[in-house]
Amino acid sequence: MKNIRNFCIIAHIDHGKSTLADRLLEETKTVQSRDLKAQMLDSMELERERGITIKLQPVRMEYEDHVLNLIDTPGHVDFTFEISRSLSACEGALLVVDASQGIEAQTLANLYLALEQDLEIIPVLNKIDLPSADPERVKTEISNTIGIDPSEVIGVSAKEGTGISELLDAIIEKIPSPDNNGIRKQCGITDDSEAKALIFDSVFNQFRGVIAFMRVVSGSICKGDKVKFLSNGKQVDVLECGFFRPTFSPQDEIKAGEVGYIVTGLKDAKEVRTGDTIYKGVSEKPSMLPGFKIPRSMVFAGIFPEDADDFVPLREALEKLSLEDSALYFEPETSSALGNGFRVGFLGLLHLEIIQERIQREFNLDIITTSPSVPHEVIIGKGEMIKVHSPVFMPDPSVIKEVREPWAKVEIFTPSEYTGAVLDLVTKRRGILENMIHPSENRVIISAKMPLSSIITDFHDSIKSATKGFASMGFDIIGFQVENLVKMDILVAGEMVPSLALIVHRSEAEYMGRRVCKTLKDNLPRKQFAIAVQACIGGKIVARETVSAYRKDVTAKLYGGDVTRKNKLLDKQKKGKKRMMQMGQVDVPKDVFLKILRRGDD
Repeated sequence: MKNIRNFCIIAHIDHGKSTLADRLLEETKTVQSRDLKAQMLDSMELERERGITIKLQPVRMEYEDHVLNLIDTPGHVDFTFEISRSLSACEGALLVVDASQGIEAQTLANLYLALEQDLEIIPVLNKIDLPSADPERVKTEISNTIGIDPSEVIGVSAKEGTGISELLDAIIEKIPSPDNNGIRKQCGITDDSEAKALIFDSVFNQFRGVIAFMRVVSGSICKGDKVKFLSNGKQVDVLECGFFRPTFSPQDEIKAGEVGYIVTGLKDAKEVRTGDTIYKGVSEKPSMLPGFKIPRSMVFAGIFPEDADDFVPLREALEKLSLEDSALYFEPETSSALGNGFRVGFLGLLHLEIIQERIQREFNLDIITTSPSVPHEVIIGKGEMIKVHSPVFMPDPSVIKEVREPWAKVEIFTPSEYTGAVLDLVTKRRGILENMIHPSENRVIISAKMPLSSIITDFHDSIKSATKGFASMGFDIIGFQVENLVKMDILVAGEMVPSLALIVHRSEAEYMGRRVCKTLKDNLPRKQFAIAVQACIGGKIVARETVSAYRKDVTAKLYGGDVTRKNKLLDKQKKGKKRMMQMGQVDVPKDVFLKILRRGDD
């Protein structure tokens, strides 16, 4: 165990994390140069196109009589749960920072997770070969942020291969071995009489079942062993075990401190949870390794097939994706405008975008995705709490005692000159400023608390627009908070349209109502009678617009005579329109419904 080093790479998107992993694979000769391709550990086509890591990927390398287990983690905060479990399998982390851009918000968010796990941090300054690089300034930023001497920062160029051997030496020298460190020390494990392993990821194979990625903390796991998942008591036989090189490499045994995989044969991916403990031993009540929790969806959206006949294929697509992604949650939903579909829960907006694109590419389905919303906790009756994922299921106001919405801590990195614009945006979104830090002369970190519903719509785009693209942001859910929230219904021609209902803050209800009503007025097709569009809270109308009627010129056939003839025809038309208004119905077309759902701030 003394010659093993387990580490991961944490970095902001596009700071060269995947390229650095390629150079490490090449320098350690884990992959021969002729077989190496760009973003070697990014196996999905979508990852290569976007230049981001979506799915973590472990790999075993050997260098100077040492075993180096690298876990390449996602960089986006949407995958914080997955990142935190990966960090639990490591003793150290490489903090990769772009020499031209400096520390970004998502880097800092993941750094805090690593520090909470008590990992050894090795700061790495990447892209030092770029003409725009400013190594000294960025080293000072890193020094001020994590409290180290600037001389400890290792400069590399992942593209050119500069400094890679020095980085490997630092990994061996600074990152501690797994014996009596990390989880072993935290759990008080001193012997290897029982085998325990932490699951940090899993994939589903239609022929071999669920393949669990694990870090063995104590004991050893061999092919043919009978092991148990402690969260649900499920027992399985180990059909195969092995290492990642980076493809699956079968072995007879995986020992304490090593990172590997087991083939379980299970056909339900939900039985293998990330963060669960694999156990082999004789204890009747073995304790779990710390950190297990079920991933919680914080963003919900409706996904509907464009063609109603594609409902069954869409359900099958979601079922297959959920086998690979335990964080994906879905349930059937019916919309009066869009028909039958599903209410789907995601970890964040990027997670939503990835699933949406995979459905379209891998399953060749045309889908409609509604605007995202957040879950709410509603207290009713004698203190009973229910989760509401859609305004349609909001209880009657008479039984509601209080409504809670999720809040998040937001950190925004921006050049100092845009501080005022950023603070103005935060305030408009019901944000509360907490702190401001200046890591360098012309950079500022703004910390604030904000409702999650204000973040997931277009807040990131607004920040980018206000700062000309120079700012970055990250956020972390901090819990639910009681707010003055109400359900706002939309009425079209006196009929309620459930699919257009919203949960809004009472202070914003009038503004939101006017915006929705105006959008409907501009996009609803006109009829032979006037259409009233109203936004109401309970029995109170807070906004109204009127779609004017078509008016046929019934007096065109008159060529003269007394004015009473003209008035007679106009009165007859007026009575007809009144009768039509009482009997006529208005359906909201699908394209109008989508324009309302995907509206932006005025």
